[in-house]
Amino acid sequence: MLNIGILVGSLRRDSFNRKVAEVLMAVAPASLKTSIIEIGQLPFFNQDDEANPPAAWLEFRQQLKNIDGFLIVTPEYNRSVPAVIKNAIDVGSRPYGQSLWNGKPCAIVSASIGAIGGFGANHHLRQSMVFLNAPCMQQPEVYLSYVDKLFDEHGQLTNQGTRDFLTQFMETYANWVKVNAHPR
Repeated sequence: MLNIGILVGSLRRDSFNRKVAEVLMAVAPASLKTSIIEIGQLPFFNQDDEANPPAAWLEFRQQLKNIDGFLIVTPEYNRSVPAVIKNAIDVGSRPYGQSLWNGKPCAIVSASIGAIGGFGANHHLRQSMVFLNAPCMQQPEVYLSYVDKLFDEHGQLTNQGTRDFLTQFMETYANWVKVNAHPR
């Protein structure tokens, strides 16, 4: 079984992106063990703290060591990446030369209440993952537009076409990780 960590780029209590992450976990093939890695508690990265890293950094880095691959599920803020995601990437990539993203297969899902589905954030994240040598799955791309219309008042996904698409995405991702994961 492959361990997959999921990072959610929205901290909002009723986050649509967290709901999307929960759907991805529910439709994931049995070959994947998925879990959300919380990132909202991470102090901002400051290189001055590398000699004596905060406990939250150490715990987060340990979680990254124990995964075979990861998903990022994120909204788009101002045509870019939410600060909480960027901070998690920075914390996991340091100290320099010891990036915990290195070689770990990833995929990016963006969801927005707008029409372009977080396209800008999705592609900014792809740039970072290329630099960090995390093989990022290219297809299928996932940009969920009008995500606020996809869930009912109980937080349940109501659009069967979206569920089918996310199921196919997770099956493709499971194969991507199987092919690209390195032994821990």
